Amino acid sequence: MSSGATGAVVAVRTPVGAATAGRQPRVGVRTLALSRRALILISWIVPFVVVGLWEILARSGVLSAHVLPAPSKVLGTAVGLVRDGKLIGDMGISLLRAATGFAIGGSIGFALGTLVGFSRLAEAFLDRTIQMIRAIPFLAILPLVIVWFGVDEGGKIFLVSLGVMFPIYINTVLGIRQVDPKLVELGRVAGLSDWGVVRHIILPGALPSILAGIRYALAISWLALVVAETIATSSGIGFLAMDAREFLRIDVIVLAIVIYAGVGVLSDAIARALERRLLSWHPNYAGAKR
Repeated sequence: MSSGATGAVVAVRTPVGAATAGRQPRVGVRTLALSRRALILISWIVPFVVVGLWEILARSGVLSAHVLPAPSKVLGTAVGLVRDGKLIGDMGISLLRAATGFAIGGSIGFALGTLVGFSRLAEAFLDRTIQMIRAIPFLAILPLVIVWFGVDEGGKIFLVSLGVMFPIYINTVLGIRQVDPKLVELGRVAGLSDWGVVRHIILPGALPSILAGIRYALAISWLALVVAETIATSSGIGFLAMDAREFLRIDVIVLAIVIYAGVGVLSDAIARALERRLLSWHPNYAGAKR
């Protein structure tokens, strides 16, 4: 009788515990989601405060319009340039230059990184030269680029490609070298071919590092584009800023800076979304929303 009662108690308690255990993850996920929303809101507090303070100081005369015009003035300038069609055209040209340079430089960086990552002989032949070129500042080679390519689009795309190539190259090499050799050996024991090992073990293992290189390369592409668009040109966001300098249009210069910053943040957000999607299998990224 007693044991039967005990069994009944156990039988009653077990479902309650199971139900409680089943509800706990939901509460945790909900709490975590709320904290992420809160963090996103918090991340925008400082920018809004800075812009608001900037507007107040500009309107009160503390900041001269010849030094730093009010955000409302910059916004009005942007609206006017959009209506004229000039801003959209210049943004499109700059985006095309950045995208073309990124595609070319990224492809070269990935190819060289893969070759060096797999071959010590290739590393001995190539790595030192690549690192020497990487150490040269953009401004130092700008005169040479003008001599080589003139003032056409080739020079601008070359500079962007050069800047993009190095972070992707370095991170590809690093990612391949960091793959656990035991996993490679396990793949061979499982009967995978050389290509199968590369496809199913090495490249997935190197992917987090490669994607980190892509994110960094996106930022570098815009830095390189700023330098590239100082070459004699008649279009692009860089030209818009340089032309505004000649006429002391500080509002247009600030607008160009804001556009560079905004496009950089947007491209990084796209890269992070791609990172979460491609690394959904990874324990550090599964279900993560940063």
